[in-house]
Amino acid sequence: MPSRRGAPALLAVSMGDPAGVGPEVILKAAAAMAARRGAPALVVIGDAGVMRQAARRLGAVPAPRPWLPGDERVRPADGLAVLEIGRLGAAAHKPGAPSVAGAHAAYRYIVEGARMAMAGEADALVTAPINKQWLNRAGHHFPGHSELLAELSCTRLWRMMFAGDQLRLALVTVHMGLARVSRALSSQGVLDTIRLLARHLTERLGMNRPRIGVLGFNPHAGEHGLFGDEEARVIVPAIRRARRAGIDARGPLAPDTAFIRPAGEFSFDAAVAMYHDQGLIALKTLEFERAVNVTLGLPFVRTSPDHGTAYDIAGCGTANGASMLAAMEYAWRAVRGPTMRARTVREMDGGARNRRAGAAAAKTPRRG
Repeated sequence: MPSRRGAPALLAVSMGDPAGVGPEVILKAAAAMAARRGAPALVVIGDAGVMRQAARRLGAVPAPRPWLPGDERVRPADGLAVLEIGRLGAAAHKPGAPSVAGAHAAYRYIVEGARMAMAGEADALVTAPINKQWLNRAGHHFPGHSELLAELSCTRLWRMMFAGDQLRLALVTVHMGLARVSRALSSQGVLDTIRLLARHLTERLGMNRPRIGVLGFNPHAGEHGLFGDEEARVIVPAIRRARRAGIDARGPLAPDTAFIRPAGEFSFDAAVAMYHDQGLIALKTLEFERAVNVTLGLPFVRTSPDHGTAYDIAGCGTANGASMLAAMEYAWRAVRGPTMRARTVREMDGGARNRRAGAAAAKTPRRG
């Protein structure tokens, strides 16, 4: 949904678990965004008191200020707008001490952010980290953000994508044991992933016929059936159907060599991996502090940093805001996508790297 005429894009940012590093990384990322030319407006959906406390601990960050839907959009150079969804008791926002009350509040922040995005009150949703165990303890039984947002938006077909400055990839299957992956793979599932990824790259990032590299499932992509038949039975038919639909899908690529760059570049613009670790080992090796999680298929742009609540360092001021900054920048770029089609992928990627070069790299949050 485009922003109102003459107004900056508005990114809604759910605060995440109040006992985690969410408030801190949001403030650090907002401080970096304040220096961006033409930066989008931000509004944090959460607890204003928690955001003010985190700001006092950090110093030199945008000052949190109250905000309501319909108010003027606030760029981070002028402060950090906060839409307060209830006020937490002290025990619910003690850094490093998760609680059922805090997890329930985090759930409410996500729900409101999704509502705003679907209503066109915000142009994109950026979600700070939650803890899946505590979310379930609070009675909200979802494996993570994507599943919750899919239900809230009545989205049946969605996929998780991860993006950094160098590598983008989408997953056919996500959180399941390896013993189940082969049975879970289907030609339709692979094709759906290819289609969602290609559509996102085209419509949101302005790429012209992006190259989609599709990984095999078995060692050496099956070695002509010697090591398994998933390639011939599932993956190759999906690639052929994608090509007939006009998508530049390539593969199956041998997983052990798919991510090498003999000429300094990948042979694709984005990849499709069959399971979680097949893709994310490569991505996190390259992009550990900058990786962004994107949910494909939703009726709005949703991004998040690719790290957890990091309870062990919450409140210490040492959490690294680089991944949250990358999530904000990616969402900003995605909502501007239709107006940026003339720019090349190389120019956009180079600009992203340059913008992040000045970000302070404090201790990276441990995955929570």
